[in-house]
Amino acid sequence: MVNGQEAHVQDGARRTRGRPRSFDRATALEKALMAFWEHGYEATSVSDLTRIMGIGAPSLYAAFGDKRSLFEEVVQVYTETYGAFGDRALAEEPTAREAVARMLREAAAEYTDPAHPYGCLVAHAATNCTSPEVERLLRERRTAGIAAFAARIGADVAAGLLPAGADAGALARHTGAMIQGMSQQARDGASREDLEALAEIAMAIWPQD
Repeated sequence: MVNGQEAHVQDGARRTRGRPRSFDRATALEKALMAFWEHGYEATSVSDLTRIMGIGAPSLYAAFGDKRSLFEEVVQVYTETYGAFGDRALAEEPTAREAVARMLREAAAEYTDPAHPYGCLVAHAATNCTSPEVERLLRERRTAGIAAFAARIGADVAAGLLPAGADAGALARHTGAMIQGMSQQARDGASREDLEALAEIAMAIWPQD
């Protein structure tokens, strides 16, 4: 009977050793986010991801699907966390002008924060990308942001908070261009103070109430 018990224990130990190592999904996802943010989609390989996330390829595929599915989830998490300052500004500020001014100030701080890669993941992660689906995903995110700016600015024009002749579409595209340009300049070494100065100039072109 003892021998039978020993065999059962040894067999159980072998099964335990053969199981995939458990991992914290949220932590692994955050590590993948940082990798894609720093290096972009194309330059971040599956082997890079497994090394950085601390998991094997079978665990990555089981938990996140393929590389593109993982990236899509990363973009969603980024939008809801590091990139959420724009949506907060639009929702919380009383006017479009104040919302955009706050957004640009916060972009200057966020894009130069040394706690994570510089710039914006949505603006840069598809650089030199050969995947049309990934390019489209990020392009749609950027386009949706400009549409949100235009809707808020247009609402202020309709409410008389901006002059009747103000071009909501042009102001929205100007805001998008500033956000994307600040992101690139942050990656090129611009400081928070440099970008805050740009934000002030950007707001100076807005039409007066």
